[in-house]
This record gives sequence, C-alpha cells and structure tokens, in this order.
Amino acid sequence: MIINLEISDIEAVMDIWLRTNINAHQFIPQNYWIKNYNLVKEQYLSVSKTYVYKEDSIIKAFISVIDDAFIGALFVAEEYQGKGIGKKLVDHCKSLYLVLELGVYKQNIQAIAFYKNCGFIIIKERLNGDSGFTEYVMSWKKEGDDDIIT
Repeated sequence: MIINLEISDIEAVMDIWLRTNINAHQFIPQNYWIKNYNLVKEQYLSVSKTYVYKEDSIIKAFISVIDDAFIGALFVAEEYQGKGIGKKLVDHCKSLYLVLELGVYKQNIQAIAFYKNCGFIIIKERLNGDSGFTEYVMSWKKEGDDDIIT
C-alpha cells in the first residue's frame, strides 16, 4: 500500500536511497552518495512530499516530489525491483499532480527506459552541477490539460 512517509520510516527510506544509488549509479564514485546522505536526509526529505510503498510492515520503495512537480527521488529496494512497485508509485503521483518532471543520468539506461514506459519524454540534456555527470530532464503532463499554466 502507498502511504505518506512517517518519521519512524526515514531510516528505512534512507537505507533504500543509499543502497540503490550505489547499485544503479556505478559510474559515480560510492563516496559521492555517502557524502550526500545527510543532506538528503535532513534537507531534501523535509521539503519533499514522500510516499512509501509498504507491505507487511516492510518499506519496499519510495518516491519524493518537490514543489508539487519535481520527482527528486524514486527508489525501489533491489530485492523488490521488477515487480511493478515503481510504476505504482509513479501512477500514484500522476493521480495527484498535473505535471511531473525529473532528472535521470544519461548512463542510467534502465531508468530512462522505465520512465519512457511511464509516459515521460526527454525534454533536454544538461550537466548535473552537483555530480558533474550528464543527465536528461524528463517530463510528463496529464492529458487534456494543455491550458494549464505551471
């Protein structure tokens, strides 16, 4: 089930964040993720609306949305990947927001394919100023909302 992040679940979410980032982004030094752990935990989570996918009291994944539009994080614990959980989280956010945008590293081919499958399109390529690696900005817009100004 998808629920709002509770304070008691922050450690489990951050464990998923760290382990999954290290595994999915092997082209980025592991120390980069370790150095950014506290920044994400103390600053980014506090400004995000975070939804967790929880089954049998186990957090299997989470998604964080900043400013009602930017997906700052979507991570599924490795042992639960490929089971449709990430898509359920994206679909949940699509039901709540009119426009969604995200950044995904160009070298993360699997994630790019996942987001394309979820209806996102690449709108630009840029250098991630923090990590120094190239990323795509991808966007999704609810159909029928062409007149909405965001």
